[in-house]
Amino acid sequence: MALFLGLGFGAVQAGSSGAPPPQVTGKLGSPSAATTIPGNQLPAPAPKFGGVIKDDAKNSTAWWPPRVVPPRGAPNVLLIQIDDSGFGTSSTFGGVIPSPTLDKLAANGLRYTAMHNAALCSPTRAATISGRNHHTMGFGVIAEASTGFPGYDATITPDRATVGRILKDNGFATSWFGKNHNTPGWVATEVGPFDQWPSGYGFEYFYGFPVGETDQWTPYLFRNHTAIFPWQGQPEGTWNLTTAMANEAIDYLRRIDATHPDKPFLLYYAPGGTHSPHHPTKEWIDRISGLHLFDEGWNKLRETIFANQKKLGVIPPDAKLTAWPKGPPANLKEWNELTADEKKMFIKQADVFAAYHAYTDHEAGRVIAEIERQGKLDNTLIIWLQGDNGNSAEGTTVGTPNDYAAYNGIDVPVKDQLALFYDKWGGPETAPHMAVAWTWAFDTPYKWTKQVASYLGGNRSGAVISWPARIKDKGGIRNQFHHVIDVVPTILEATGIPAPEYVDGIKQHPIEGVSMVYTFDKKNADAPTTHKTQYFEMIGQRAIYHDGWYANTKVAIAPWDNNPGIKLPNVLDYEWELYDLTTDWTQFEDVSKRNPAKLKELQAVFVEEAKKYNVFPLDNEGFQRFLRPRPSGSPGITEFSYVAPISIALGAMPPYLARDFTVTADIDIPQGGAEGMLITEGGRFNGWGLYLLKGKPVFTYNLVDLHRFRWEGAQAIPSGRHTVVFDFQYDGPGLAKSGTGVLTVDGVEVAKQTIPHTVPAVEIMDEWMDVGYDTRTGVDDRDYKPPFRFTGTIHKITFKPGPPEMMEEQMKRVAEMNAKGRD
Repeated sequence: MALFLGLGFGAVQAGSSGAPPPQVTGKLGSPSAATTIPGNQLPAPAPKFGGVIKDDAKNSTAWWPPRVVPPRGAPNVLLIQIDDSGFGTSSTFGGVIPSPTLDKLAANGLRYTAMHNAALCSPTRAATISGRNHHTMGFGVIAEASTGFPGYDATITPDRATVGRILKDNGFATSWFGKNHNTPGWVATEVGPFDQWPSGYGFEYFYGFPVGETDQWTPYLFRNHTAIFPWQGQPEGTWNLTTAMANEAIDYLRRIDATHPDKPFLLYYAPGGTHSPHHPTKEWIDRISGLHLFDEGWNKLRETIFANQKKLGVIPPDAKLTAWPKGPPANLKEWNELTADEKKMFIKQADVFAAYHAYTDHEAGRVIAEIERQGKLDNTLIIWLQGDNGNSAEGTTVGTPNDYAAYNGIDVPVKDQLALFYDKWGGPETAPHMAVAWTWAFDTPYKWTKQVASYLGGNRSGAVISWPARIKDKGGIRNQFHHVIDVVPTILEATGIPAPEYVDGIKQHPIEGVSMVYTFDKKNADAPTTHKTQYFEMIGQRAIYHDGWYANTKVAIAPWDNNPGIKLPNVLDYEWELYDLTTDWTQFEDVSKRNPAKLKELQAVFVEEAKKYNVFPLDNEGFQRFLRPRPSGSPGITEFSYVAPISIALGAMPPYLARDFTVTADIDIPQGGAEGMLITEGGRFNGWGLYLLKGKPVFTYNLVDLHRFRWEGAQAIPSGRHTVVFDFQYDGPGLAKSGTGVLTVDGVEVAKQTIPHTVPAVEIMDEWMDVGYDTRTGVDDRDYKPPFRFTGTIHKITFKPGPPEMMEEQMKRVAEMNAKGRD
């Protein structure tokens, strides 16, 4: 302990939490010395100077502060989280989609059959990186639907440090690749603040997208806090983020190995797959299509998956397959009820989804192969979460070539999908999602889907843990009940690092999960779970697990139901069910009528847990909360002014939905004329743009890639200074109403038309507002290809939105659809 005190940590930490003496490497005071820290205060206090200081350097003794390192033998950590993948999707858990990387990992480690999540992506991710429940972390729902209550404000407060911060301050290299849906929109800009970005959470390197989804061909992509566009200059369809992200992670691992080969890493790998849009490469589509995995349809697929699951032992032999949904609130067609055209189109949808899944698995495998090449795989703890919720049911009952159409409540008929998009499905010209019936099948053997926190189909996903140096029961199966809040405690125990009591001087909220390390030993394969109680809540739907029993509310409205006339019951009046999961693995038989006392007991447990973890107040308005007041990246601004070239991030873009708006461009045209983009919001799948094409002014309004309305002047604008204005008058109140647009040059009308419909609900969510160029996709591919830089001079562009023209009930409906889209 004398050494411990000598490092200068004693004033705050000596004796606290029974902290062991530090592990010192090298001679203290030498430039190469390293030490562990007690870890209950982050950052650790600076050590006392241990040298000698005299009047002159000759008679003084230098002393360098030791480098902070993790405990000896601490493993590297690779945390992989797949998006929108149901329990029955991967071959590792009985699915038909080839998943060789995950299969290999499971053969070298353990499969967990009862891992649970929050049933929606950003809430699950907040829980995963913190070890605390999603309401504790302020993510009771996605940030876009946040409200001003502690469990729902989408703000990770300083008293809830993530695993990134904990491991970083204990000497790990920390990084985050891929999806980041935990940075709320009002700070998701290049000027921050960055306390709610991965860097603010302790992840030193970030390469990914701070939104719920993005196009994989031309993504909304950042390196740390700076937007990047690495696909520019390459032929369309040749660059894909799924591969680029793996390349970036591999490069990062190589840089660590080259510069600090002894430094362990925490790498959080969160690919876009398999969230919509489903964007695999053509090679993967062809490969999966050639296997004919889905030719017999979704009902047969469920039976096949269910049989596979029993053979693998990932469900018990006596487990029962839940019924196909027939009747409200879920009513899905069976395969034999479909036409030949419907079957053809739906098979294509499933092939592309499966290709995206297999492609994602393959690219993650390349990252693992790099760790193995470096000789570090044996001491790398890999935690692979095969889903952050159940499979997504946001593609409508018929699927869609453009998920913006689905989010706006627009069904694209199957005949149009076949005629216009069949051969393009999954490529850069589509943003596809599959029919809900496939979703239900990929959640086999459970009921329901993503968003439904009350049923296992929404909140149960497979997981695999591998750590060759520690886990010797290769290929073992673990059936203990666990939750993603158990990931961080597992990492901390495995690395020998304690949860801190203080971070930056702030007392820390306790970790709420439990470690799963006890399951690593074969002798504990059938040990009782240490996770005894767990609540679930999302959008008013709720459940409680307690000592093998499971009580839950029934679903009031299906996640894919876009009927605005549905009236929800009072959130406190939901009907409850009861299941004994010790004998009923799949929630097959409701036993509430036979066990009313047990149901009442569990309901009381839910209330107790809800009070403890900030779940109240319950709110079943669903995503209608989206339009409630919340912080803004540009609060109170009624007119936006820009100079070029500049791109405006999502959190600061002005609105144009269901309202008047005016765009004014003050420009100079050089001798010989000019063309290029003046200002655009959105792109190929939704949005608008004002630009000059061969000198002529053009305004294009892209109605979710289904129709493009166009205003164009007859004459090219001559050289000199000019003012181009597009003024749109909306025929509200109401949704998707008509409107009249007038395009003028120097006050003279050059084009005018009234359009019958406008975008109903969901504006663009993964493209910039660009001024002076177009950084992602164009609003009309027939006119130009990005970046389409303006060749004249832009002095100023202003955008002036009017107030929204929606009735209260319509605003609620818009909110629901919009936030669904953003997740």
